[in-house]
Amino acid sequence: MSRIKSNDRSSRANPRQSQQAAEAELFRELEAVYRELDGRLQHDTCPASTECCRFAITGREPYVTSIEVALVERAIARKGGPRALGRAPVPLAPSEASSEASVGKDKRRLAVVDEEPCPLLDAKGRCSVYDARPFGCRTFFCERATRSSGFSQRDTNEFVRKIKDIASRHNVGGDQGKPLRRALTSVRPR
Repeated sequence: MSRIKSNDRSSRANPRQSQQAAEAELFRELEAVYRELDGRLQHDTCPASTECCRFAITGREPYVTSIEVALVERAIARKGGPRALGRAPVPLAPSEASSEASVGKDKRRLAVVDEEPCPLLDAKGRCSVYDARPFGCRTFFCERATRSSGFSQRDTNEFVRKIKDIASRHNVGGDQGKPLRRALTSVRPR
């Protein structure tokens, strides 16, 4: 549970309601950052292969802050809770998961059982909380993506700073990122 600080008198009258209002304001701030980010990346393309959501294929996993986890959990709750996400996605076809373009000539080809899919993927292999997906999911692209926005590492760092600022106000230590799967312990087990 988050530990949002509030100094107003209403927090003494109804601390839970005040905390919910403070968290709602932080969600609005985070969503504004996401809208700004999405606007900056609107001309970049993604083949929607979901390879980036299969962490063993990429060897990378997004890190998330406390406020990002809370936003994802709220999106899951709106869908009806973790059980509403359904079954795990089917593995990618071997030709999709191990094409020369995505694996490279020198890397071992992974068996499809080794994909380690994101727990937020639905049975069809699509993100079940797409609008609430974390920053790392919004900025990671596979090698087949086209980056035309000119989005630089400096830009990435600036957005990370904004999100960490929001997360530090959400929860003590909430700005310290955790791997997505470890942070989403409430989502269905694999």
